[in-house]
Parts: sequence; C-alpha cells; structure tokens
Amino acid sequence: MRLTVFGATGGIGGPFVRQALDAGHEVTAVVRGDPAALIDGMRERAGRFIAVRADVMDPVGVEPHISGRDAVVSVLGSPGRGPSTVRVEGARSVTAAMGKADVRRLVIVSTSAAFTEVKDDPFARLVVKPLVRRILKHPFADARGMERVVREADLDWTIVRSPRLTGGGLTRDYRMGVDGGLRGAYRISRADLADCLIGIIDDPDFHRATVSPGY
Repeated sequence: MRLTVFGATGGIGGPFVRQALDAGHEVTAVVRGDPAALIDGMRERAGRFIAVRADVMDPVGVEPHISGRDAVVSVLGSPGRGPSTVRVEGARSVTAAMGKADVRRLVIVSTSAAFTEVKDDPFARLVVKPLVRRILKHPFADARGMERVVREADLDWTIVRSPRLTGGGLTRDYRMGVDGGLRGAYRISRADLADCLIGIIDDPDFHRATVSPGY
C-alpha cells in the first residue's frame, strides 16, 4: 500500500515506518521540522520512503502528500501535560485534507485511559483510570476531542486506543479488543503497537471501529 504517516519522528512513528517498509509498503512521512535526519536513517529504503516538510495543521499544505495514497496513519500525540490541541486540530486538518484528496482510509492512535470502556476490569475503572485522568487531564481532553472529529468524518476510520506504552521490542504477542476495550490490558510496546497498526490498515473488518490492543 501507499501510506502517508503523521508523527513519524515520535516514539510510535519510528517503529511504524520501519515495519511498514519491511512489510513492503511505500511510506510518505510528513514532518514539521527538517526531514533530513529521517531521510538519512532510511537511505537503504530509497524508492519506497519519502520524508517531506509540511505543517499538519494546514490541510491545504498536507493535501498533496495525501493525494493518491491508499491510507493515512496518524500517531500524533499531545506534548507534555499542559493544555494542547495538537491531536484535535491535527485530526481536523488531516480529515479535511483526506476529503479533498478523496482518500478514505484513516488509522489514528488515541489513548485508552481517557475513556471508560465496557470491558474495563474494576481496578482499571475505579482506580487506574481516575488516577491517570487527574494527572493527564489536558492530553486526555485533546484525545477525546480528536476522537469526536474522526467519528464525524465521512471516512473509513479506525481509532486505536493504546494502553501505557513501553520500550520493549516486537513480540506480536498481544491481544486486541474491538468496540468495548480489552480486559486486563495495561501496556503494550511501541513496536507491537506499530505492528497492530500495520495489521489493520487494509482490513475492512476494522472500518469505523475502535481497537484496543495490549498484553
């Protein structure tokens, strides 16, 4: 597939780009800063990897890098614990650009702890999530706003709600819940989250669904 990814320089984006290329996909990484370092790290993938500079908040600026692609993946996150609209404004811009470019498939990363889900166990529902929400009030508000924007878009979207991210390696030994959370799933490595994203990109069973991966 021909993929465009936003957030390629982050903790999830790096593993995602590498694994997508390993799987045979073509990847365009849209970054706000200088793409030179990212390009240097992928020189052996010449021909299937492009890094371009564009502001994700500018739908007109990112549309050319979405046009003609099979899918868009967003792994943007809110920086720090303070007020942020990176996720919600990024989602608003990307979905608008996808509409103009007539590209329908969107996979976007959210966070599980911002939501109470049907399959949450009592410890998660009554202890873990309320505690984390007090600490990460602003980033979670950004995530909830992002999900509202995505759900209102006329796209074949999948929202992937991640639990706590770790630095572990790729195991592929994770579970997935769909539309309701995943009982007992408190963590996942960034590498395994990237694997999850790649696995569901071209699967129509996950269109307009919320996926919860974890161990």
